[in-house]
Amino acid sequence: MLIHRPSARLRTTALAAAVVAAVLTLGGCDDGGDATKPAAGKDTGPGVVAPGRPGEPARTLTAEEAAKEASRDTANSADFRYAQMMIEHHAQALVMTELVPERASSTSVKNLAERISAGQKPEIGAMEGWLKRNGAEDREQPEHHDHGGMPGMATEEQLKELRAARGKTFDRLFLELMITHHQGAITMATEALSEGNDVFVEEMASDVVASQTVEINRMRALMT
Repeated sequence: MLIHRPSARLRTTALAAAVVAAVLTLGGCDDGGDATKPAAGKDTGPGVVAPGRPGEPARTLTAEEAAKEASRDTANSADFRYAQMMIEHHAQALVMTELVPERASSTSVKNLAERISAGQKPEIGAMEGWLKRNGAEDREQPEHHDHGGMPGMATEEQLKELRAARGKTFDRLFLELMITHHQGAITMATEALSEGNDVFVEEMASDVVASQTVEINRMRALMT
C-alpha cells in the first residue's frame, strides 16, 4: 500500500518555506535603508538550510541557490520510465496472485497473495494518475512489451508452469517467482531513487523498497 512519507513530501515544502523566509529577510533589510548605500550581502543573502534527500545531510545554500533547488522537482525521464514500467511490473504480480485462491494449499501463501494484491492495485492507480497529471501521453513509451527489459519478470513459460501447478508444488513455485519478481521491483525502485527527480515518484519508489523487502523476508520464511 502506498504510504506518504513525510521526509520526502516535506523536503520540498521546507525548502520552499526557507526560500520565502530568506526573501522576506532580504526585503526587511532594504526597508528604510539608504538608497545610496551598497547592499551588503546582496550577492549571497542569508543562509538557507536545505533538507537533504533520504540518507543525505542537510546543506546550507544562499537564497538564490535555494530558489533554484526548489524548482528542481520537475519530473524527468527516469521518473516517467519508472512509473510506466512499474505499472506493467505490478500488473504481472496481480496475474500471479489471481492464481492463488484455487491452486495454493497453504493458508499463509493465500494470505500473502491477498496482501500483495491489496497493496499493488492502488499503487497502479496512483502511478496511472501521476502519469496523467504529468502529460505522459505526450511522451514516448518505453519498449518492454516482451517483459525482457524489466528485472524480475516471469517468462511466459514460467507463468504457464505456475498455472498448471497445484498444492504444495504451486506454493513453492509461486514463492520462488514472486521473490524474484519483488527483487526486480526493488532494483527498479532503487534506480528511480537514484536517477529520478520527482518527489511523488520518490515516495512511491521508497514504499516499494520498504514493503517488498518485508514481503521477500516473509516469503523466504514460508519456504523453509
